[in-house]
Amino acid sequence: MRVNEEIRARQVRVIDEEGAQLGIMSPRDAIREAAHRGFDLVEVAPDAVPPVCRIMDYGKYRYEQKRRAREARKNQHTVSLKEIKYRPKIDKHDFEFKTNHVREFLKEGNKVRVTIMFRGREMAHQEFGREIIQRVIEATQDLCVGDNTAGLAKMEGRNMSIVLTPAK
Repeated sequence: MRVNEEIRARQVRVIDEEGAQLGIMSPRDAIREAAHRGFDLVEVAPDAVPPVCRIMDYGKYRYEQKRRAREARKNQHTVSLKEIKYRPKIDKHDFEFKTNHVREFLKEGNKVRVTIMFRGREMAHQEFGREIIQRVIEATQDLCVGDNTAGLAKMEGRNMSIVLTPAK
């Protein structure tokens, strides 16, 4: 956005601080008019023919833009991917404890990757891992969106995982 002497057009359409059109004039005359009113001349539509310039307090305008951007950032929620790792021979209490964490993450609006880690000969019994994933899906199905089944779980090396998406 160009301001005052940075404006390089031969003629500009000028709008005053209240939004009324002052007409088409040279940038030098427009800058003089803006200075006479105690403001800056700011190019708001450089692609128009002729370019449109507005008489405004540029410092205040930039401050307001920064404030609006800060408010927008403050109000947005970023969805992150959380991961909970299980083992095929997990105990009942450990399963419930980890599943409660999965439920909390889903309530916060985060996606959750449920991973089953296999070691050694446990790779020969992947059905135990699928069973655990199915139990997690059943325990969290009121908070998840989409059809999740243990059959959708993917094997990546020695890990089996599925991503649960929270309901809005």
